[in-house]
Amino acid sequence: MKKKLKIDIVSDVVCPWCTIGYKRLEKAISELGIEDKVDIEWQPFELNPNMPTEGQNVTEHITEKYGSTLEQQKESKKHMTEIGADLGFKFDYFDDMRMVNTFDAHVLLEYAKDFNKQTELKMTLTKAFFSERKDVSDRHILKQALLEVGLNATEALEKLDDEDARYNVRSLQNEWKNMGVNSVPTIVFNRKSAITGAQPMATFKQVLSELIAELD
Repeated sequence: MKKKLKIDIVSDVVCPWCTIGYKRLEKAISELGIEDKVDIEWQPFELNPNMPTEGQNVTEHITEKYGSTLEQQKESKKHMTEIGADLGFKFDYFDDMRMVNTFDAHVLLEYAKDFNKQTELKMTLTKAFFSERKDVSDRHILKQALLEVGLNATEALEKLDDEDARYNVRSLQNEWKNMGVNSVPTIVFNRKSAITGAQPMATFKQVLSELIAELD
């Protein structure tokens, strides 16, 4: 069996730059024709671990957390929407959009890993939040996403009340933080080198080409 390049993507479901970074990475992999030479695994990171159940208005949240003015936020959303469109992803920002707690989503992403459905579920949840105006902390929405990717929704949702499953996600979060990951996306190659942020596609292509060449 040929060796594969292991790619860990540390990210959150509600992180726009994580989505942009992944879509650029995905495109770079596709253009290089190396889909069969990489193995992607998603790792949990919560942008807002203390986010309450009811969530918080996105504009209010960004003002509070980053001190961004309304004008700056408007420009940023416009910029991300344009980049997303170029990559075939729809960012649909709206006035009543709410930032939500994503811990349950991460528990389900860990469950999906055993069935090789992580990337599929990750993008389904991301799309639900950014493109379809859905609350990805709501168990009905989570159930829909699980069914959409062909997972056993009943079995998966039981994990949300399973102390071991929840502990496992917290342990993984701490493990990555202890390795120095404090911003997302962080994309780690073979657990040896990493890129942070939504880098240009050319950067991903260069790094991937070099690392794939080392496998041969």
